[in-house]
Formats: sequence, C-alpha cells, structure tokens
Amino acid sequence: MDLEDKKDIERVFKSVGERLGRIDVLINNGAIAHFSRSIFDLEVEEFDRVISVNLRGTFICCKEFLKINNGKDYGRIVNIGSTRWSQGEAGWEAYCASKGGVISMSQTMAVSLSEGKITVNCVSPGWIECGDYSELRETDHSQHPSGRVGRPEDILRACMFLTHKENDFVNGENIVVDGGMTRKMIYED
Repeated sequence: MDLEDKKDIERVFKSVGERLGRIDVLINNGAIAHFSRSIFDLEVEEFDRVISVNLRGTFICCKEFLKINNGKDYGRIVNIGSTRWSQGEAGWEAYCASKGGVISMSQTMAVSLSEGKITVNCVSPGWIECGDYSELRETDHSQHPSGRVGRPEDILRACMFLTHKENDFVNGENIVVDGGMTRKMIYED
C-alpha cells in the first residue's frame, strides 16, 4: 500500500479486517529509509514527503488497527524507529525528524491507550544489513561492541518479544537494537 495515501491504507485494513475478522498485531515498518540530502538542497516538499510516509503513514496505520482491534483482549503495536532519532548525521534531517516523531508518538500512544489491552512500543534498529552480508568488511563488524553488523532477524526477534501476549508490562518503550553502537557513538570509515 502507499503509506502516503490515507484511502489506500484504509482500503488495505478494511480488506484484511473483512478477511480475518480481527488483527492482533501491527508492525509498522514501511518508510522512506534511504533518503539523504544536504539541508541546502533539501526541498520543503521532499521533507514533507518523508514526514508524510514515515510519521503520518504510521499514525494512519495505527488508527486503522485500532478500529479493527477495538475492545479485544489483546493487541500489540510495534513501530519501527531508528537510532538516527538520537544520532544526527549531516543530510538526514527529514529521516531523523520522522523517526523521532514515530518514537515520541508511540510513547504518547501507549499512555493514551492505557485503558485497554493494547501496548505500543518501538524498535529502533542501528546498522542492519539487508543486502549481501558477505560484502561487509571486518572493520564494519569489529566496530560494533557486539562484534558484528546486525541482520534483519535481529529486529524480528525484538518484535516477536514485544508482540508476545504475555509481554503486557513492556509498554511505551523504545528498544534499541544496534549491537551497542549508540553507546560507542562513533562509526568508522
């Protein structure tokens, strides 16, 4: 679905709701992730698009999930943030702002939904290699306190933990999955 198109999001959730009858878990992972542009070259429309897809799209998906899950005895929302919400790098203003917004919105949403059975948390990945892992250099791995670059399944395991029915006491959290890099704060060339 197009995360910038409210009607498209509504259509998909309506279809899934009609087909399945209920939705217990929502993991919001859609985003414009590879967007870096100098602040001097970044157009306001480009900034707006990243915010629209990454933050507004996540918000709309949460709203549609809540319509289907309303009144149920179990619900989990996991929004994917990023370590870039707190680690700035030149040229990433739009992306960092969008992910900071996702994390803040998730924390507030956890409080707003506290009367029900839905928890809302974030997972903030660091360097997760989705391409050819074998092409990474030894220095890519060794700079991480965990001794390696992350893999998609590292994020999956964090999401599985947060969505487990018995984990209803973890709520409003942002779990950083980055091999310890935010503690080190320096990426080597």
